[in-house]
Amino acid sequence: MGIERLAEGLAQRCSLPLSVARVLADRGVEAELAEGYLTPRLRDLLPDPLSLRDMEKAAGRLVAAATTGERVAIFADYDVDGGSSAALLLDWLHQQGRNATLYIPDRIDEGYGPNAPAMAELAGGHDLIICVDCGTLSHDALAAATGADIIVLDHHLGGETLPPALAVVNPNRADEDGALGHLCAAGVVFLTLVQAGRVLRRMERPEPDLMAMLDLVGLATVADVAPLIGVNRAFVRQGLAVMARRQRPGLVALSDVARLDGPPNAFHLGFLLGPRINAGGRVGRADLGALCLSSRDPAEAVRLAGELDGLNRERRAIEAAVRDEALAQVEARGDSTLSWAAGDGWHPGVVGIVAARIKEATDLPSVVIGIDGDIGKGSARSVPGVDLGRAIQRLAGEGLLIKGGGHEMAAGLTVAREHINAAMARLSELLARDIAGRSGLSDLRISGLLETPAATPELFHQLEAAGPFGQASPAPRFAFAQQLIDSASTMGDSHLRLSFRSPGAPALEAVAWGAMNTPLGPGLIGAKGRRFHLAGRLELSTWGNRTRVRLRLEDAAEA
Repeated sequence: MGIERLAEGLAQRCSLPLSVARVLADRGVEAELAEGYLTPRLRDLLPDPLSLRDMEKAAGRLVAAATTGERVAIFADYDVDGGSSAALLLDWLHQQGRNATLYIPDRIDEGYGPNAPAMAELAGGHDLIICVDCGTLSHDALAAATGADIIVLDHHLGGETLPPALAVVNPNRADEDGALGHLCAAGVVFLTLVQAGRVLRRMERPEPDLMAMLDLVGLATVADVAPLIGVNRAFVRQGLAVMARRQRPGLVALSDVARLDGPPNAFHLGFLLGPRINAGGRVGRADLGALCLSSRDPAEAVRLAGELDGLNRERRAIEAAVRDEALAQVEARGDSTLSWAAGDGWHPGVVGIVAARIKEATDLPSVVIGIDGDIGKGSARSVPGVDLGRAIQRLAGEGLLIKGGGHEMAAGLTVAREHINAAMARLSELLARDIAGRSGLSDLRISGLLETPAATPELFHQLEAAGPFGQASPAPRFAFAQQLIDSASTMGDSHLRLSFRSPGAPALEAVAWGAMNTPLGPGLIGAKGRRFHLAGRLELSTWGNRTRVRLRLEDAAEA
């Protein structure tokens, strides 16, 4: 049975708009499951925290520390997931009347994850150290933390052995079944707090309001590109609702500095808030993002958000220079399996985002390495269906990397300069089979054909009912055929603004983010008066008191 017939059946049986029914049919959602899919409830989708190994020990130890006044330190990664995870724990402990020490390593001086000097220093002044979004592979560093108990709350791929810790809660441990492998670290922390709440209940002690913390979990889930399946859909859907209430000073300040003038959606989390939170870890103070997210003082939050916004502008300038050099290398190399580039002096704080840009431009797994002396530090980003983290972990096991690890869609690595070419050749070899089974860059999945008058706010809101949209649950993409281009101009340094219309219809605006760095922008900049087939996703644009729909343009072909 075709998608259109399935959609018509869903629309009739479930009293849905046909546009929403098409999205559900495309995702294989059957009629009896439609209501649960459209209204993902945490109480229906939340897994039992005790299904994860070491959870009982971790939650029990956290409660013991909070209720007896022990000294707690939180060691977190410097990205959005790490900062959100740290902020969750700081918030929870604060509601228990406790404070904790926050430690986030400097990306340049210390690198990713726990290191022995920092862990030894923390152990000297704390009874419990909680490593969030890191630690699963940090055997030597955790061994240096003598005298303190250690809990690891992580989601990165584990090795054959576990580090020396009291508890390692990680759905991607080698001895887990992977059923919850889609969780980001903040999701793991949230489950730990759910179990901690059960312990507090048995002790007849007050429980913190976990539902109010879902804004942080939803933010981390989107920003860490976790697949929006299962409980992750509920985390994001309900997290956005919490965020819309504007109760967390840090997120309010970040939303304001990013000029978010309407209710947040998943796109805002990933492309407006996420980059600003990450900016501190990339080119400034590594702890700024976590401090902003955990701030309870509105004035302090405004100050921190302003610093992060300034650092984000600085990051964009550095990124542009590295991106141009890296793309030139990739194009010259012409590898059809892996896009990679390496350069002396490339700032390690932008190699991850440049890898993401190259992945978008080539539709291939991408690695970008900044070299300092004899050592290169790199970040990798993958495409759906290609487990890059596992391949990089294998390279480390084979001795081609000094260290490396991550998860399916993103990973980090450290490599000797002399081994870079060999390591990338081996990585390309490891990924070749997965890449061979993927569709080409030009293949776009289209959800339907629209004329410009049909692109209304009403249609947008109907489609949003099938969200949230993101990794593994993309927003529906529509084609507009035979469109007359009224205008095309650059917006900022790298974006494209377009106005187009169906024959005899009002014009619709389109924006193509970063298009001037790809063939799409130059191909359309002189297109006024010509007809094109266009494809993209609908989004709401608010200017003043007027809200309208525009197209987030992804591809075009001359008609």
